[in-house]
Amino acid sequence: MTLALFNGSYLGKRPTGIGVVARDLICELDPKRVPLLDPLGGIRLGSIPIPNDLMPELGFKAHCRRLLWTQNELPRILKKAGSPLLLSPLPEAPLLKGIRSVVLAHDLIPIRYPQLSPVFAYYLTYVPLVLHNSEKVLCNSEATAREIHSRLAVPARKLLTIPLGFDSSNLRPLNIPRKPIFLILGRHNPHKNIPKVLEALSHIKNKDIELWIVGPRDVRYTPSLKVKADELGISMRCKWISWVTDEEKLQLLNSCQALIIASLWEGFGLPALEAMACHTPVIASSAGALPEVLGNAGLFVNPRSSFEIKEAMLSVLNNTSLREELRLKGIDRLKIYRWERCARLVEKVLSDIS
Repeated sequence: MTLALFNGSYLGKRPTGIGVVARDLICELDPKRVPLLDPLGGIRLGSIPIPNDLMPELGFKAHCRRLLWTQNELPRILKKAGSPLLLSPLPEAPLLKGIRSVVLAHDLIPIRYPQLSPVFAYYLTYVPLVLHNSEKVLCNSEATAREIHSRLAVPARKLLTIPLGFDSSNLRPLNIPRKPIFLILGRHNPHKNIPKVLEALSHIKNKDIELWIVGPRDVRYTPSLKVKADELGISMRCKWISWVTDEEKLQLLNSCQALIIASLWEGFGLPALEAMACHTPVIASSAGALPEVLGNAGLFVNPRSSFEIKEAMLSVLNNTSLREELRLKGIDRLKIYRWERCARLVEKVLSDIS
């Protein structure tokens, strides 16, 4: 029996963030109960093909095409398939066609840190309508659930917190030598707080220590970040990488000293799980959902203090027992984060509704 169709329109060939969540979750959902709307072709048996020009990596025009497709074409596909529900890995669903939906919500960062842009308008108008119209909103953390309830007045009865997972087939310890590098995985948006990490690096006297920043170049933010690194005299110690494959990410997470997530806010922080899976320490912001996600397995800092970030970096470099303590705590913490567990919880929600 089909419970819902999975909205795969956000899936792409170079997934980041929500795209990774969508890809990994769909791999664990029962294809007979939750068929995939597949833009890539051949992801799994029983999928329903949809256009392949909707994915976010194709830019702003693709976002617009996806939103129009969601409102105009998606209702027809659901009706033809006879599906009672739409399951969407982000807050995107038809609004005026009588479609019942369950959506995943990740954060409200564009509202928390507003900037005049189409993304801000999207979060201020369309996203709240989708969340209010949905049968259930599956939140990746309690922090996200609280924010959606308080900022957008979505009823608490609609909000369910379901922990995400990590790709255990591609993320594991390799037992290779660590290099003198710290790693950031994520976009260059202001809330990621990269300038404070650059400042922290500039105060570490050992010139062999490097910072590698993996995330798509953004014309709004990347040039100023590189200027900042140059002004601090550390441009030669910073490496900017726009995207990596799963294998390259595995190598980076296993060879770096620590992953740094010094964001001003995170709705979840999936890279934290990926790092723990590779037995890599996580230097994490004390803001947002990261304390909830990491528990006692992270090294927490005030994200607005470059001094605290620097001290945490030095602690990882110099304290062997701390690294071992974080490794063991990370192994234990990961037990609650499994995509299989997440998928079963999602299927139960869908079954209860339909």
